[in-house]
Amino acid sequence: MDTALFQFIFWLAAAVIAYVYIGYPLLLAILARPCKKVFPQSSDNLPFVTLLISAYNERNVIEDKIKNSLALDYPRNWFHILVISDCSDDGTDDIVLRYAQQGVQLVRSSERLGKTEGLNLGVKHASGDTLIFSDANAMYQADAIRLLVRHFCDPAVGYVVGNARYLESSSQSASAESEGLYWKLETWMKEKESEFGSVVGGDGAIYAIRRELYSPLRSTDINDFLNPLQIIVQGYRGVYEPSAICFEEAGDTFEKEFRRKVRIVSRSLNAVRRVPRVLLPWTQPRHWLSLLSHKILRWFAPVSLLVLLAANLSLWSRPFFRFTACLQLAFYFLAVIGWVSRSRVAIPRFLSLPHYFCLVNAASLLGIFNCFSGSLTPTWQTIRQGTAPHSDESVRLVKRGS
Repeated sequence: MDTALFQFIFWLAAAVIAYVYIGYPLLLAILARPCKKVFPQSSDNLPFVTLLISAYNERNVIEDKIKNSLALDYPRNWFHILVISDCSDDGTDDIVLRYAQQGVQLVRSSERLGKTEGLNLGVKHASGDTLIFSDANAMYQADAIRLLVRHFCDPAVGYVVGNARYLESSSQSASAESEGLYWKLETWMKEKESEFGSVVGGDGAIYAIRRELYSPLRSTDINDFLNPLQIIVQGYRGVYEPSAICFEEAGDTFEKEFRRKVRIVSRSLNAVRRVPRVLLPWTQPRHWLSLLSHKILRWFAPVSLLVLLAANLSLWSRPFFRFTACLQLAFYFLAVIGWVSRSRVAIPRFLSLPHYFCLVNAASLLGIFNCFSGSLTPTWQTIRQGTAPHSDESVRLVKRGS
């Protein structure tokens, strides 16, 4: 191939990567214009809410989750707690049934069908006008639900996403530290996207929608990404509420994070295929820009990285491109050293960050393959630690996004 063509490919791939990781955040900072919103404070304006808690073999955390839910600052006569058990066989259901007298309802699937089919079943039993989706290990702050639902006084708002944070212990792994840094950027971008137009996607740990906007989903769908897309094409917008906080524990190994990210990317990309109208710029131009820049281009970033390296190596004879190729190879070498050292609790940041960056992109690449090859599975395994999140002096908070 002609040298000029290799140079064009190199600079095009470099421009895409620079836009995804630097250009788009800078563009968001310019475009976002925060405005002060006034919300009704009277309890008379509160909607009837159903909190849907997805659970599969959550014996270690489900009782803490129920107690946390019962203690939330929301009128009990307007608050319905519903636990959806995906055919749990570890005693989870027995624990939930102990709280039946306190208004906690158990909906059990007779066979293991996956989280999304469980939500389809749960929504049929929901009493609330507003649905709030949560995971069994996500512990809410007392005012979280009030802060979420206040946004629905705006008829243009279809879904509201809360602020899920990771709890990191003092002995937490390098995986959690890298994840924490990644989610700090994600959280900031969610805030700016919400100010600019609509936050892209939900968060399975904490997000709310108007009940009439829920559409039954396929077992292989990812509900907290597909359902917001379905709401967007109906003309509504999505809001991020940073003050509606819940806590989860971070994944304790890079391998668990890898599997989780593969699953998220494959299903999220499939969700875009399921609602192709979101790819039309005139449907909702601001959401389209955020979806393309924040999600789609980032999912395909590993393709750009591979093209960049290949084009760079093809230009090895030129001093400048030899230098940039050496920089890339050095970065990937540090990532390999980080991978070799991954079993250690404390990995230097100059190793853990390249490793985590490459892990995220490798997961995206595999997720793309799984999506287009049809390798989508409906069931899931819990990848967080088995104990419930707690607060003590050995724990620090790290923001998390979706």
